Amino acid sequence: MTRQAAHDPRPLVERVFRALADGRFHSGEKLAQHLGVSRSAVWKAAIKLRELGATVHAVRNRGYRLAGAGEPLDAALIRDALSRSVRARLRHIDVAWAVASTNTVLLERGFPPHGECEVALAEFQSAGRGRRGRAWLAAPGGAVCLSLSWTFAQMPRDVGSLSLAIGVCVLRALGRLGVAELQLKWPNDVLLADAKLGGILIELRAEAAGPACAVIGIGLNIALGVALVAQISATGVAATDLSAAGRSRPARNAIAAQVIDSCIDGLLDFERKGLRVFMDEWRRADALRGRTVTVLNGDERTRGLARGVDVTGALIVEAPQGVRKFVSGEVSVRLVA
Repeated sequence: MTRQAAHDPRPLVERVFRALADGRFHSGEKLAQHLGVSRSAVWKAAIKLRELGATVHAVRNRGYRLAGAGEPLDAALIRDALSRSVRARLRHIDVAWAVASTNTVLLERGFPPHGECEVALAEFQSAGRGRRGRAWLAAPGGAVCLSLSWTFAQMPRDVGSLSLAIGVCVLRALGRLGVAELQLKWPNDVLLADAKLGGILIELRAEAAGPACAVIGIGLNIALGVALVAQISATGVAATDLSAAGRSRPARNAIAAQVIDSCIDGLLDFERKGLRVFMDEWRRADALRGRTVTVLNGDERTRGLARGVDVTGALIVEAPQGVRKFVSGEVSVRLVA
């Protein structure tokens, strides 16, 4: 047992996760020696990882293996991978093992100064949230879950379209990493082959006639595993991950850095020019345009043909009763016959 292992303050389950994150088999005996604990403690940590949704293989005479997970998140590696201009705007970047949600972490802090941002990431969220209160499910190592906070000097006039602009920023980031053929589903989903790869959740805090702070949560599925995909599918959402795009050992720190870089550059553009500068890219990636959709807005249900979005971010639907515009709502889709 090393002195470092004896004084490591991190939870044992996190330390076991990091030891297994290379995807190879590690014997329980060697893990116990390396971590300075008993083999029984390693076994209990492996069970805890399974309870959190991770796929942990345990094979006699070979040991333990964490399937699918990418490299552990590392704040220093992410910061170093940022562009110089974005790094200069970054006040703090924190990586936690487990939090309720990364959005909550930033919502509990004060507004960052205008033109600067704070970033929070976590390996596991016990209460990760999607839109309309839905749970966001992701096992340790199976996703990139991050939030960033940004203060606008004044509330943008079309702030409701911010999720569309951030969606374009995410596509730009993944495109630079070679992930192509992605689409955006209004108002906040990133799709791969018509299945959900990621989502965006924006929460706003504002002062009367003063600055407004946007906390932007972004979740990207990296390697969910068969069991978690099935669990998500049972909720009525078709999910996918980057491993389905052939990225079996994704560099999660590089993905996080590219997303942060792209979003900060995009926020500067959005603050100056609104959604207009993102419209061409949004339209090319629009997964709904030309499809028959059903929009659920409160108790009202509208069915019609999606005709894209306008410069305020509203969804345009050609319905039997006329053209309708929606600034919020849930959309279900079926291909036009």
